[in-house]
Amino acid sequence: MINNITDWSSRAVSAAEAVSHVKSGMRLFLHGASMTPVSLVEALCARQDIADVSLYHIHTAGPAPFADPGCEGRFFSYSLFIGGPLRKAVAEGRADSIPVFLSDIPGLFYSKRIPLDIAFMQLSPPDKHGMCSLGTSVDAAKAASETAKIIIAEINDQAPRTMGNTVVPFDRVAAFIHTNRPLLEHKPDEISQVESDIGAIIADLIEDGSTLQLGIGAIPDAVLLRLKDKHDLGVHSEMFSDNLVDLVRSGVVTNRLKHVHPGRIVTSFATGTKKLFDFVHENPLVEFHPCDRTNDTAIIRRNDKVVAINSCLQVDLTGQVCADSIGHRMYSGIGGQMDFIRGAALSKGGKPILAFPSTAGGGKFSRITHELLPGSGVVTTRGHVHWVVTEYGAVNLHGMSLRQRGEALISVAHPDFRGELRKKHSELRHYTPKE
Repeated sequence: MINNITDWSSRAVSAAEAVSHVKSGMRLFLHGASMTPVSLVEALCARQDIADVSLYHIHTAGPAPFADPGCEGRFFSYSLFIGGPLRKAVAEGRADSIPVFLSDIPGLFYSKRIPLDIAFMQLSPPDKHGMCSLGTSVDAAKAASETAKIIIAEINDQAPRTMGNTVVPFDRVAAFIHTNRPLLEHKPDEISQVESDIGAIIADLIEDGSTLQLGIGAIPDAVLLRLKDKHDLGVHSEMFSDNLVDLVRSGVVTNRLKHVHPGRIVTSFATGTKKLFDFVHENPLVEFHPCDRTNDTAIIRRNDKVVAINSCLQVDLTGQVCADSIGHRMYSGIGGQMDFIRGAALSKGGKPILAFPSTAGGGKFSRITHELLPGSGVVTTRGHVHWVVTEYGAVNLHGMSLRQRGEALISVAHPDFRGELRKKHSELRHYTPKE
């Protein structure tokens, strides 16, 4: 172990030497999102002398060469939430996914249900106290850093030093490479007219003093752009991205009325551009915590007026929600949707919201369907669903009967599909549909 931080950088090694600690049959955690240690990944995948190495990770950024054709037998990836780089490999059987609530992932490591031999981390340089920071991705990485037998790090001069429960003692690092490179960025998505319309509808549901949970993508961004006239908003979220920064700087987000960590933005990870990375660096008003805390329903509910904004792929006419697959084809994961949907529902004045465009495939398919595609998993049950928002409006299904909620969902479906949906709904519920 490295015990002395004086002139720490002189002890950096090459990437090839760092990854030499990986042996056949090991279980390896890979730091994700913008903190993916790409140089270590590349060096690991260059090795031809190892076999049966299992990689566990949430969504990673950059290439995922460990799941490329030709790596079979050497590496096998298990996504705890599937990101873009792994979708093809999972679909083709070169990788797999583990369905799990985001809040439960740290417990897999602490309990040794998934025992970790080694962890690849990207860290900030050590401070005068000998502590590195996990930067913009604490999520399950904190648990991995505390349970893995060996930590191999990319210590990056440009990695933000974030506040909260983010530290990794430098003397826990067995070997490291030293880099000075920009973090992997996720630029904001372009916002379509449909997404802008959805953002406007959701913004009308958000009251002053609300505490927000937002994901990434065009719809959350469209919502944020519509909140400039709100007051005293707070943020307690598993993640956030660039467009939140302007609301903080303009005084819309104050976190003043929160009961949990008042005055602070609370998050588990953040992904965006350098604008975001600079904002969170050494910013005491932003606290990063592991996802078993940020996504703990008992903690989420303690804030008033929690507005949880999540998306999905399909909703059937009873309110069952598929958010992780397209039929049998896995697309993402359970993530934190259920954690926050339930937490918001239990919050005083809270609003759990599922928001999505009414169609997919360029308008060919309705996302509101009489039944989910065969193989689709129910991420959020019909009993947990409250608000559903499309570009055609917002409906609150909570307390509605099966017949009532079907009619409500049809009212926010795309008009091209409403006739067929009414027909199917009347057949299922044995009644004459309303026009």
